[in-house]
Amino acid sequence: MTGESMEKFELDPALSEEIRRRVFGDGFIKIVQNVRRGGSSFKISLRPVSLGGEVKYQAEMTDAGKVQVRNFNRPDAQAGLEEIISQKGARELHLICSDGDLHVRVTKKGHVLASRSGKLDRPAEIKPHDRVKNLPLSSFDSSALLRVTGIADGSGNIRASMRGKYDQVNEFLKVVDSLALKPGKAEGDGEPPSAARPFIVVDCGCGKAYLTLAFALYLTQTVGLPRVKVYGVDRRDDVIESARKMAKSLDLEDMVEFSQSDLADFQLDKADMVVSLHACDTATDEALAKGVEWKARHILCAPCCQHELQKSLAGLSTGVTGPAAVFGGLLRQSILRERLCDILTDSFRAMIMRILGFRTQVIEFVAPDATARNIMLKCEYSVKSGQSGPVNEYLALRDYWGVTPWLEGRLAGILAKHLERYA
Repeated sequence: MTGESMEKFELDPALSEEIRRRVFGDGFIKIVQNVRRGGSSFKISLRPVSLGGEVKYQAEMTDAGKVQVRNFNRPDAQAGLEEIISQKGARELHLICSDGDLHVRVTKKGHVLASRSGKLDRPAEIKPHDRVKNLPLSSFDSSALLRVTGIADGSGNIRASMRGKYDQVNEFLKVVDSLALKPGKAEGDGEPPSAARPFIVVDCGCGKAYLTLAFALYLTQTVGLPRVKVYGVDRRDDVIESARKMAKSLDLEDMVEFSQSDLADFQLDKADMVVSLHACDTATDEALAKGVEWKARHILCAPCCQHELQKSLAGLSTGVTGPAAVFGGLLRQSILRERLCDILTDSFRAMIMRILGFRTQVIEFVAPDATARNIMLKCEYSVKSGQSGPVNEYLALRDYWGVTPWLEGRLAGILAKHLERYA
């Protein structure tokens, strides 16, 4: 390409200066540029966002179907805008401001065509003003999150196959919203979250990190916590590698950290909130135990499959005394035995958490059509531990069935002193 032909693709100084002035002036909403590259295109957009109470500029780049998001301060955003302005080749630029739009089209031959809309008067808000009521993922701009995680397609539409996951994340965040977390509010024992110490969340068995990444954005952009640190823990190296790539694409590497580890081996001194969405069998118990040991104020666990208690009750289908005499017909039916064990397991979990000082509710956090595993243990450390009523209720149910729940054994060092007082 010759120097003369390159000049044909350049924007004239007056047009370039207009773009700079309007992007960093009052009323700026968004600038989008599509660059055609043979049979494909590269898209970049820049818009103001509110992060941690400060105005930043969010750049979203889509290239060959891959989305990357970066948040910049003003000087870095100015440098990024210069790259947009100086781009060569055929392209289209759309500048959206409260007082009107600017359209620039650069043809394949290098001709620059600019047009402007009529005078407009529309709001220019830092956060989206077209939110869907009561949907946490619509309380902040989650478009990049949904596309990067694959919940939404390239056009921003929720994939039919991911509707259940979208609903689960929304409903999980609604439970978080019900906790009424406040910026700077002390959570749990020890030093409270502050400008010096972040609010710490651990996602146990994070899997593909839909919830982990959503937590980081929701707690900062909607709840308004000044500093947040979210840890995602999973034993599978493939999902951890994928999660790290998504965090990098969303520019969340400083806020979200992923660890490939068994949860039992993951070490941390303190957490303010522990969450777990569908961790299998005793992994849910391990998440509850870790929350207790880390002195978390809030623990939210939605259990998945539960097999441990089924092994203990498998031989109780016959007999003339104890549970077999009353539940023998039920225990012989595998489906009914499985459902009974689910109920008993979650009952034992809730009772143990109550004994240890957690006000515990067992709730349906999402509709059954989103997932059959829609039960959640919502625990808040807020009551006196070791009270006789909860202990006696637990011992009566445990001893009737003649079992030792896995969580009791896991927390024996903390729980035993309470149980021995009333045994």
